[in-house]
Amino acid sequence: MQRHRRTLKDLNVAGKRVLLRVDFNLPLEEQGLSAANSNDHRLKSVLPTIQYLESMGSKIILCSHLGRPEGKAVKELSIKPIANRLARLLNSSVRALDDCIGPVVEETISNMLPKEIILLENLRFYPGEMENDPEFSKALASLADVYILDAFGVAHRTHASVVGVGNYLPSAAGILMETEIEMLGKALDNPERPLLALLGGAKVSDKLLVLKNLLSKVDTLLIGGGMAANFIKACGLPVGYSKVEHEHQDFAKTVLQRTREEGIHIHLPEDVVITKDLNGKLEDSKIVNIDAIPFDHYVADIGPKTIIRYVQHMVTPRTVIWSGPMGVFEIEKFAYGTNRIAQALAESDGVTIIGGGSTAHAIENMGFGDRFSHVSTGGGAMLDFLGGKELPGIIGLPEKI
Repeated sequence: MQRHRRTLKDLNVAGKRVLLRVDFNLPLEEQGLSAANSNDHRLKSVLPTIQYLESMGSKIILCSHLGRPEGKAVKELSIKPIANRLARLLNSSVRALDDCIGPVVEETISNMLPKEIILLENLRFYPGEMENDPEFSKALASLADVYILDAFGVAHRTHASVVGVGNYLPSAAGILMETEIEMLGKALDNPERPLLALLGGAKVSDKLLVLKNLLSKVDTLLIGGGMAANFIKACGLPVGYSKVEHEHQDFAKTVLQRTREEGIHIHLPEDVVITKDLNGKLEDSKIVNIDAIPFDHYVADIGPKTIIRYVQHMVTPRTVIWSGPMGVFEIEKFAYGTNRIAQALAESDGVTIIGGGSTAHAIENMGFGDRFSHVSTGGGAMLDFLGGKELPGIIGLPEKI
């Protein structure tokens, strides 16, 4: 079981050196913006844990990865700029170091004062992080008295800072991790009903386990995004240039068959926005029914009739799980479906759980982040959790006594 793990408040952290694994892997914008100016949902999500540690007089040592530097120090992937943004959110000083292990780091930490906050450099500058190397784990563990995992976004990884350090220090889940487990676990095991799942995103392969696990749990299933093309194709209809994962067509057909046999209400788009250019540069987009998609077009968004129908389905559910945008939301002209769904859910009285990754990014851009019951910080981790997988980071934590 992934539930019932020891949590932060079960440990004595007063005055202790606490190694806090966070997930500050923020999206780096391509137009010259730094990590410090990126979406900060993940920063805000760990503030309660940091503030609790401050209240206990702990010496707080933050560690995270950023990007994929492949075990080398890459200047552009330095995590140091994030320290300034975090300091503003906390209204506290955050000191960024030039390394994450070694004598200089050890000396700096030995001189820390209670409530002081240090941010270590990108963990992935060392190959030992992703290799879960015991020596790297020991080096990190030597910096602290206690280890707290508050990085749900990497809880599905068997990395040194996720599973290795806990072998050498007393460990527990942070407040964010505890919330993620509680909210997602309840949605799976004991949701308020009716339960509706809305699945989108680019690929059906990303949602295979989720679909398998949720089919027996949901009352209604709505499909959108690029993955809808796989189901439209499985119905025997052409989808133009839209990507179809042919190796998963049998799976899509099985899902459709199961929903018919078991009385699960599954809904596919009835109309879509199509285009010849997914970059949105051509003024050629139009709306067609799903049985009229031309051979030389892509599906870019759900259409207006589908939006109305999907929004109507969101009136009665007491629990909604949403993972994956409805279209190519990064392009404004193809973001309408995602925006309307987000607006409808933001006005819902039920429990609304939003998937991490691109879905969280979309609603943050719209300013809706605080209008849902829970916005997960995990993309792949949330999908694995909803798919019924046991996450290494969670099962590596001691069970609550």
